[in-house]
Amino acid sequence: GVTSLIVCGEREPCFCPQEEFNDKPDSLFFNDGVRRIDFILVYEDEDKKDFEKRHTFQRRKASLMKMGIELEATRSVVDEKLMFVKVHMPWEVLCTYAEVLHIKLPIQPNDLSSRPSPWRFFSCITKHFYPNEELITKESEFFTAPFEKDRLEYFYIKDKDLFFTPSMRSRMAYYILSRAPYEIRGHIKKFGITKLLDGGVYKAAYPLHDCRFNVRSTEEDCPNERFVLYEEWAHPKSFYKMQPLDLIRKYYGEKIGIYFAWLGFYTKMLALAAVVGLGCFIYGYKTQETSTWSKEVCDPEIGGKIVMCPQCDRFCKYWRLNSTCEASKKLCIFDNFGTLVFAVFMSIWVTLFLEFWKRYQAELEYEWDTVEFLEQEEPPRPEYEAKCIYERKNPITGVKEYVPFTTCGRCVRVSIGIGTVLFWILLILASIVAITVYRLAVFFVFSTKLRTQEIKELEPFKEYVTPQMATSVTASLISFVVIMILNILYERVAIWITDFELPRTKSEYENSLTLKMFLFQFVNYYSSCFYIAFAKGKAVGYPKEPVYLLGKYRNEECDPGGCLIELTTQLSIIMGGKAIWNNIQEVLIPWVKNLIFRYCTRVPSQKVIPRWEQDYQLQPLPKLGLFYEYLEMVIQFGFVTLFVASFPLAPVLALVNNLFEIRVDAWKITTQFRRVVPEKAQDIGAWQPILQGIAILAVATNAMIIAFTSDMIPRLVYYWSFSVYPYGNHPNNTMEGYINSSLSIFNTSDFSDFSKPEQSNSSLIISTCRYRDFRFPPGHPRQYEYNGYYWHVIAAKVAFIIVVEVIYFLKFVLSYVIPDVPYSVKEQIKREKYLTQVILHETNLKAGDQTCGDLSDSSVLLKLLDT
Repeated sequence: GVTSLIVCGEREPCFCPQEEFNDKPDSLFFNDGVRRIDFILVYEDEDKKDFEKRHTFQRRKASLMKMGIELEATRSVVDEKLMFVKVHMPWEVLCTYAEVLHIKLPIQPNDLSSRPSPWRFFSCITKHFYPNEELITKESEFFTAPFEKDRLEYFYIKDKDLFFTPSMRSRMAYYILSRAPYEIRGHIKKFGITKLLDGGVYKAAYPLHDCRFNVRSTEEDCPNERFVLYEEWAHPKSFYKMQPLDLIRKYYGEKIGIYFAWLGFYTKMLALAAVVGLGCFIYGYKTQETSTWSKEVCDPEIGGKIVMCPQCDRFCKYWRLNSTCEASKKLCIFDNFGTLVFAVFMSIWVTLFLEFWKRYQAELEYEWDTVEFLEQEEPPRPEYEAKCIYERKNPITGVKEYVPFTTCGRCVRVSIGIGTVLFWILLILASIVAITVYRLAVFFVFSTKLRTQEIKELEPFKEYVTPQMATSVTASLISFVVIMILNILYERVAIWITDFELPRTKSEYENSLTLKMFLFQFVNYYSSCFYIAFAKGKAVGYPKEPVYLLGKYRNEECDPGGCLIELTTQLSIIMGGKAIWNNIQEVLIPWVKNLIFRYCTRVPSQKVIPRWEQDYQLQPLPKLGLFYEYLEMVIQFGFVTLFVASFPLAPVLALVNNLFEIRVDAWKITTQFRRVVPEKAQDIGAWQPILQGIAILAVATNAMIIAFTSDMIPRLVYYWSFSVYPYGNHPNNTMEGYINSSLSIFNTSDFSDFSKPEQSNSSLIISTCRYRDFRFPPGHPRQYEYNGYYWHVIAAKVAFIIVVEVIYFLKFVLSYVIPDVPYSVKEQIKREKYLTQVILHETNLKAGDQTCGDLSDSSVLLKLLDT
């Protein structure tokens, strides 16, 4: 089964017989009806090209020369310029490459009884949430072993035509095409269908869908798997059904199967988090009107009489605390005791999610024959092989091999890659500083426009639009736009860097790109949230000595209730905007492209279009299409876990988005894209350690949000200590008086000349104003220094952080207690290894014993003859 691509004149492929289309639109076979089509190549016939293009193409035209595989060409019925080359893999070639690729195939039916489902008693109810069993029948289970051509008789072969599935055949065909050389000049060797596609020599290369997505095939014995997948998986009416993962894996390969398995499992686990988060939100919504401190803010006799200090220099005016009444009510929804419980719950949830996923993944590894899928079995990328010019000795095998660069060259490439990534991360940080400067500058404008000097009722609309809220919303929108622009630019840079590093295998390539993209996306998406959560309002000084950024811009202050509501706003805008933008991209762009292509290539309705040409009219799946799906979900996972203490509705929004995401991805891959080349994958790759890192960081960030961003701990300190004797005057623990105790007093005569507010036309003289801090009042021997309340709050925050370490310990206990591989799966793996040992290896021992016996008999006979 040796195959090569060679330059072959100016005409159509000289080796490939051309046949007329047989008017069978659903046929998956050559014209003889016997040989199955395993792959399709599309090129433009040079005789039909424009004169200007002909000479260029004549120099680069490459043809597939058959040495083992069989080909048949058919001219397009839509565009006479196009030629479709059908590729068939004969039995001998299939056996050869099945052994090369270590494809595991059945050796014996599985004789281990499967454990009954715990939901079997509710089967009358749960059956409605599963795909139709009449359309998707459960396949027989087999013990499998890596295929060996010399031991064919030990494999479970009923029908040679069905022994290798269509996805296996397509995978082997692509393996040959991606390594077939087409030009050799000295030491330079060019090979692979990918290069020819990039150069425009071939227009497309793809395996066939088995039928149309919405109509059954007219061919006999066609499994109609695409139609079944659409009806039971991709169609919107099936949104409530479980995914047919085994059929997805069979049709598209393990790599796509494991993605949808992970996405489905993540969505199911989100359901529990969404229920708890929704409960916390409802609790906060119900208690916003009864919150004592919120009522004090809105009370005309309390909040209406508290005059707050200006939040910028000179031009900002004094303002009444009750102007933030509506904002304080909204803050109560998210900043309450239920949020603390939810943050602890999510810290445990994220650990359970990852541990249960490992178990589920182990089950899929066994069922899908990827348990022993080793890196050595994954072939090098054609781009890597084409540049192997340096000889070295393999440190493991001791065999001489060729590599594309020396050790020094590899270090240079990696260093350039790291430097480029760091440069772009610094660029993001620079954009965050720019947005921060915008926030500081525009806050001054909003403060002068949205608040008046006179103490009067505000318009109803203005009750919701405080300077802080207006600044936060506009800055969040600008931040979102900057994030999306930087994403588009960095994506090209990351791909270029990874191509330059030249990883050996596709898994190494994707893992390297994954790390680069995630580091960038992490800083890009989360940096503004980290700023609001842990930087804003933390170093503002006090009215007499405010802190300035860059010596010019006065640092932002939080609302009297804290910065948590601003963090919630930032999260909802970025998370919601990202979800809407991604869904628009995923649905509209491929649909519009296909619509335009069909319009440009429209044919009379009576014309019969073959299966391969129908697929050609679809869009090719992007090379990194699945990578972006993972990236989108992992970024969402970060929003759901890292800042969930400020936004309990994040799991609810994620759940709703994912229910759409699963069906949108399924619809897109089933109806809008050509069938992808099946690929092997054992797990979700580099995304697994990234998820584990996010899970560990999530415990810390939520603890820090509750301790330093939320006002929960200062309220608890007041309730338990400062509302009663010896610090307070209340007989019982209460939240009454909290607002007054959390706002320090400032004498307006102590303003510096630079920050002193300008005189207004009001006749009201303001001698003191209030600001958010815990300091001694003017006239005290230690005026404007931190008071005892401040140090109590700091001690309580540190104690809370220490207590959170218990959750860390619980996380590791759960990781240890929950085994990664279920016991039943371990049993089946051992059983399969035993059978492989018996069937495929002990036969050699028997053959060796027989040979030794024959030799011993011959030696005895020779001795007798000598005597």
